[in-house]
Amino acid sequence: MIDLGISKIALIGAVALIVIGPEKLPRVARTVGTLLGKAQRYVADVKNEVNRSMELDELKKMKDTVEGAARDVENSIQTNASDFEKSWAEATGDSPSGALPGMEIFPEYKHPKKKWRLKQGATPQWYKARSGVRTRAQSGAARVARFRPQPGRPL
Repeated sequence: MIDLGISKIALIGAVALIVIGPEKLPRVARTVGTLLGKAQRYVADVKNEVNRSMELDELKKMKDTVEGAARDVENSIQTNASDFEKSWAEATGDSPSGALPGMEIFPEYKHPKKKWRLKQGATPQWYKARSGVRTRAQSGAARVARFRPQPGRPL
């Protein structure tokens, strides 16, 4: 960087006062200040962009290492699972039914059929009315006819 002390700045200011003149010096100083501010902002933006790109590269590298580790874990789990399945088949292969000796075979789980109509009917009417649950199915045409003003009836 340029080493500017107070004496050098004063010398530059005196030369600028003589060359430019006292009338134009404030306007020139303002212009130079705005240009220096824009240059500093531009340099700061470039630095931030470089830092962002470096962080992005680091994150990509970290992502690759994590994905590689996840793949390794998945492969080890698959190999262990296949070894376990082989040992399980060897252990259970002795009995003809495929179960361990002394263990009962239970039927496959069957989901109980819920009585949802009973549950719907158990909800109180006041709660259904307050929460806006429809209690009766009605077609669109029937709904329009229901709420259509009838002749001779006051609104």
